Amino acid sequence: SRAIKTNQDLLPETPWTHIFYNDFWGTLLTHSGSHKSYRPLCTLSFRFNHAVGGMDPWGYHLVNVLLHAAVTGLFTNFSRILFGDGYWTLIAGLLFASHPIHTEAVAGIVGRADIGACLFFLLSLMCYVKHCFTRGSSPSTWGWVLGAGLCAGCSMLWKEQGVTVLAISAVYDIFVFHRLKMHQIIPTLYKRKNLTFFSIGLLTSWGTALLGVRLYWMGNKPPSFSNSDNPAADSDSFLTRMLTFFYLPTKNLWLLLCPDTLSFDWSMDAVPLLKAVSDWRNLHTVAFYAGLLLLTYSSLKGSSSERECSGKTVMNGKQNANGHSCHSEMECKTLEVKSSFASKEENGIKKHEIQKLQLPSTENIVILSLSLLIVPFVPATNLFFYVGFVIAERVLYVPSMGFCLLVTVGVRALYVKAQKRFLKNLIFCSTAALIVFYGLKTVVRNGDWQNEEMLYRSGIKVNPAK
Repeated sequence: SRAIKTNQDLLPETPWTHIFYNDFWGTLLTHSGSHKSYRPLCTLSFRFNHAVGGMDPWGYHLVNVLLHAAVTGLFTNFSRILFGDGYWTLIAGLLFASHPIHTEAVAGIVGRADIGACLFFLLSLMCYVKHCFTRGSSPSTWGWVLGAGLCAGCSMLWKEQGVTVLAISAVYDIFVFHRLKMHQIIPTLYKRKNLTFFSIGLLTSWGTALLGVRLYWMGNKPPSFSNSDNPAADSDSFLTRMLTFFYLPTKNLWLLLCPDTLSFDWSMDAVPLLKAVSDWRNLHTVAFYAGLLLLTYSSLKGSSSERECSGKTVMNGKQNANGHSCHSEMECKTLEVKSSFASKEENGIKKHEIQKLQLPSTENIVILSLSLLIVPFVPATNLFFYVGFVIAERVLYVPSMGFCLLVTVGVRALYVKAQKRFLKNLIFCSTAALIVFYGLKTVVRNGDWQNEEMLYRSGIKVNPAK
């Protein structure tokens, strides 16, 4: 209602420039009652819908579905860079297309902010990937980095978390494109003094500038919310706030893993506060962070010296002369082509062209997946400022890309390690079943969004008090 029905910024008699001074709900950003949600491009799209079809919801839903289709296509295209032209890319795309956690963002009109932000998020990331591959060999390379910066700005103008794409781009450059380990980063950048350091410096500077302007534009004040929106933030106990805020990411990950119970409203006591260390839910928190740290550590260590012998890595009987594991027939063939071209580099084949032929290793993809899962979610963790919700499923739209990549690379690793054909078929069929069940849950969940009464009824079991 506030975003569309009563939003004066959507009316034709209101100057369209007002959109850039008001928040998502049409309130002046500097007003004390503003939520500080500055999303002018999303509001502009609502105004476009209003101009074409008025208050008919059909057009609004059509735009949301088309945006989700475009995001799915871009995500699948990005997955091809990581997995190559094969069924692993298809699996990643299908997981993202069918995941039930996206229902709120697509079926709920105001969720368009997350979809639009994700669209420009991926456009920015793809531009930076192009920049990495053309850096030092083509004059157009700085055009790509300019495009990455502009798309990152547009993503932030759809929703605040869009600016995190700049950090993801830096992770891609360091850990995927250059395949560096943690202890190699600073020495390598310092030793080379090449364009990579300059590119990452541009990302950092542009991100700082965007955040600075954003903070200035909203009056240099954080938003204020009611106590019921985020009860933990209003708690007087530091222990309660800390335990609850540490637990909430665990709950969000569970919604990605097993989206059985979904709700449009997780406010108030939908997630009871953790008030003591003895609360059994703290075990979930410990397990979550322990697993996360272990996965990150093992990926950053990656292809250690114990796994390498004279620059070669052996996996499933296949050798790889560049020190990276072969994870599929296609990848092994790709790396064989890369090795043959490497011997001809002095004959005119450039290094960046050879690098295009090489797929990232499992460790590379895991690091990027974890970054995509964690970094865009950081603004919703109450770490830097309190947010106006306990859990919001629409916030997981962008982080779910990292989740889908993580599941895909995990399934691929299991498939490669399985020695028997029966086990390979079992893994593949289980993954297909997961996609089907996600799709069926999405269909069922869409039914809850047909009207306000059905939506309200669907949320009673999660938040009965409201």
